[in-house]
Parts: sequence; structure tokens; C-alpha cells
Amino acid sequence: MKLLLVEDNTTMQATLSRAFERRGIQVVTCDDGERALALWRDTQPDAVLLDLSLPGKDGLEVLAQARSNGLKTPVIILTARGTVGDRILGLNTGADDYLPKPFDLDELEARVRALVRRAGGAEAAPATAWCGMAVDRESGAVYHLGQPLELPPRELALLRAVLARPGHAIAKERLFELVFPGENDVQPEAIEVVAYRLRKKIAHTGAQLVTLRGLGYLIKGNP
Repeated sequence: MKLLLVEDNTTMQATLSRAFERRGIQVVTCDDGERALALWRDTQPDAVLLDLSLPGKDGLEVLAQARSNGLKTPVIILTARGTVGDRILGLNTGADDYLPKPFDLDELEARVRALVRRAGGAEAAPATAWCGMAVDRESGAVYHLGQPLELPPRELALLRAVLARPGHAIAKERLFELVFPGENDVQPEAIEVVAYRLRKKIAHTGAQLVTLRGLGYLIKGNP
């Protein structure tokens, strides 16, 4: 699943991006109303998380123009404007759901997945298998030949990240962000330890976690 997150608060943008990507959801970010429309068209996300208070164009302007341009992507409005009038205005403009700040991340994820399912998007499609492994989009668990792989959270996060792009290298720095989100006291080399442990635990699947010096890690095998 791919989300477009339109949010000009850099802290919230980074927090939501890390949280969703840890759960196997790709996030494209934007902090400006003008750019949001172009990204919306170009990236074709499965859902849009839209803040209302944006520089350039207000979120409601972005939404209204997107709908007038035929963009039917499900939209959840995220905003500190929590009055009934604001919610009605947002829904009447074309939003599918409305969540006032502050909100619970689990609730937001559940609403996103429900909207995408109803729209018949990525969430409705079966997970892609690789060497008999597949990621359950609801729970984030990884299964091999129908049986759950019992892995610690960090190894599981690393496996989900490389399974999202099998055969493609993912930078160590990016993987570190997904495996150790917000843990500033952890040394960068710690990702190598997690990769070492994961490599041994998936050896029986036929998949290989490969280190590409200077590039990062990729998973390969017989899909």
C-alpha cells in the first residue's frame, strides 16, 4: 500500500512516515498544497492523509481541486480543526473520513486500511509471495508456506522492509530508520547484527539476505 501524506509539521510528518513504513506501508510525503496535487497525480497513492493548514494551498482547496480533476483516491483529513462545522465542510468537499489531532496511530491505520479495502485498492490484493514468504498486511506478520515466522520485532521489521522490494538494494541508513525508529542511542552498526541474525533464521526458506558493500541489503532467491 502507498500513502500520500500531506503535512507541513515536520515532526509529525517524520513520526507518521516511520510508523507506517515499519508496518509495511510506503509513504510519500509533501508539506505544501501546491506540490500535493502534482504528487497526487504522479504517485497514484492508495490513500491520502491530508492536513488542512498548509502553505500555498489550504487542504480544502487541494481536496476540491483534486476531486474536480477526477482524482478519486480515498482521503482522510488530519487536522487540529475539530469542530462539527469543519468536519462537515471537509466531508462535503470530498473527504472520506476525518480524524482530529491528536489521534491514536492504531486507529488511523485501521481507518486507512478500511478505506483502501472499500475502494478495492492495494489492501484488497493478496500479498506477494517470495520464496514462499508473504507479509500479512493486517498484522504485519510474515508467513512461510502458510506458517508464521517466529522472529523478534527488529528482525521482523528488517524482513518486511526487504520483502517490500525483493531483488532491490535498500540502503543501510534507510533500514536502520525502519528497524530502530527514534532510537538515537543505537550505533549504526547495530543493523549489521540484526541482518546477521535474520540471515540465519530465513536460510531454510531458500531466500538469501545479501550485503552489497556501499549499497545496503537485498533479498534474493527463487520467487
